[in-house]
Amino acid sequence: MQDVAPDPVRAAAARRPDATALIAGETVLSWQDLDARVDEAARRLWALCPQAGARVALILGNTLDCVVAFHGVLRAGLVAVPLNPGYTDDELSYALGDAGAAVVVAEDAVRARLRPGQAVVVPAELPVADEPGTAPAAPRADQVAVLLYTSGTSGRPKGAMLSHAALAANHDQLDSIDPPVVGPDDVVLLAVPLFHAYGLNTGLGTVAHHGACGVLVDKFDPAGSLATAARHGVTVTLGVPSMYAAWSRRPEAAQALAGLRTAVCGAAPLDPADATRFEEATGTRIIVGYGLTETAPVLTTTAVGTRHKTGSIGRPLPGVSLLLRAADGTVLWRDGTASPDEDLAELDLAVADSDGTDPGEIVVRGPNLFSGYWPDGHGGPDADGWWGTGDVAYADGDGDLVLVDRIGELILVNGFNVYPAEIERVLAEHPGVAEAAVIAAPDPETGQAPHAFVVPATELPPTPAELTEHCARWLARFKLPKAIDIVAELPHSPIGKVRKSALS
Repeated sequence: MQDVAPDPVRAAAARRPDATALIAGETVLSWQDLDARVDEAARRLWALCPQAGARVALILGNTLDCVVAFHGVLRAGLVAVPLNPGYTDDELSYALGDAGAAVVVAEDAVRARLRPGQAVVVPAELPVADEPGTAPAAPRADQVAVLLYTSGTSGRPKGAMLSHAALAANHDQLDSIDPPVVGPDDVVLLAVPLFHAYGLNTGLGTVAHHGACGVLVDKFDPAGSLATAARHGVTVTLGVPSMYAAWSRRPEAAQALAGLRTAVCGAAPLDPADATRFEEATGTRIIVGYGLTETAPVLTTTAVGTRHKTGSIGRPLPGVSLLLRAADGTVLWRDGTASPDEDLAELDLAVADSDGTDPGEIVVRGPNLFSGYWPDGHGGPDADGWWGTGDVAYADGDGDLVLVDRIGELILVNGFNVYPAEIERVLAEHPGVAEAAVIAAPDPETGQAPHAFVVPATELPPTPAELTEHCARWLARFKLPKAIDIVAELPHSPIGKVRKSALS
């Protein structure tokens, strides 16, 4: 018999029925209250699409409606497809079509933009079912729970399939850290968007897993979020580098975060200067984590390695096996804490005479890994369970990992994945563009930003403002090039590929 999927909201309601589960503005819900709302949402969603595994798109902000709908989808045995409300009409249409969404739960502003007939579109508060119907059967642990879209090298996003078991496994792995990062008595600020794996599972999922209290922040701004943290006595912050940079510059940060015991940063590299300034302002050192959408998402953290080491992403979570692999397949380094029964001989890989200081691709294995990309599972872990992340790192003298680069061309804008190919595709569709190349450029506000180089196709070239306006019709704001240079030509290799290393 297959294991039944865990239901963290129901479990929290059983353990701590009267404890505060969520705070959103003036609304406060106990775990018992939230469980009842999730139960009703599951029935309503099942009435709309009574088919196990049907996809339900959630195009919502960090609201109670989003939390209730998300957990309702999971309880009903359906598949949640969280999407960014900031996506353009084209991006939303593509994701909804690719996922084959049967139902779309969206905020009013987004509902008005959706193309009619693509799916059943309902408001965030969910309609009452015409007939009560029957309660859906509990899903299996190995069933897909979430389809999270992450940008792909082809220029279109891909849906990473995460099972109920994978989501739960990441919490079990984090629970093995001593001292614990989050516990049941914590008040956690949920300001990272819930359509992002970090906000969804490391944030909301952790709160439910522990039966802790989550404070929802829908639209982040430094002053407002600090006021919210002060009002509710936040003890744990989960954020991206730009959030910590902004908080560290606020004079009220020390008082607002007086009760802070844990600060976690992920999704993009943290500037050591920002980390130092935040610690000086609040007295709290930031724990850095590293992961990907495909790994549910956390793989490593400084909470496991040399705690709070500047520039490091720490070591693998307990239960995650990690190695560094050279381009020829040679294993350069392997985490020494991996279980001894994992013999590298089974991988048919040579082990180099290396101390790990040579950079190599991060390759991982663990129960938190995804089941491949939608719809057929392509690109997932290999037959032995190993999956190459595409990120490059080396191990320092203490055995802590240092992230070096991306094998591909991923740009991290405030922790969100942006692939140049997607922007290049849109630029190439402009009649005044003959060729375009996009690279990552450092940005003090977002960590990185897309920088485009465009070769004009006409005698009177398009202006950067004109090209930005063109891109804005097809790309979400965070994907827009921060700078566009009009150039006579692009540097090419002998086989005709653009040499992006020569662009700056």
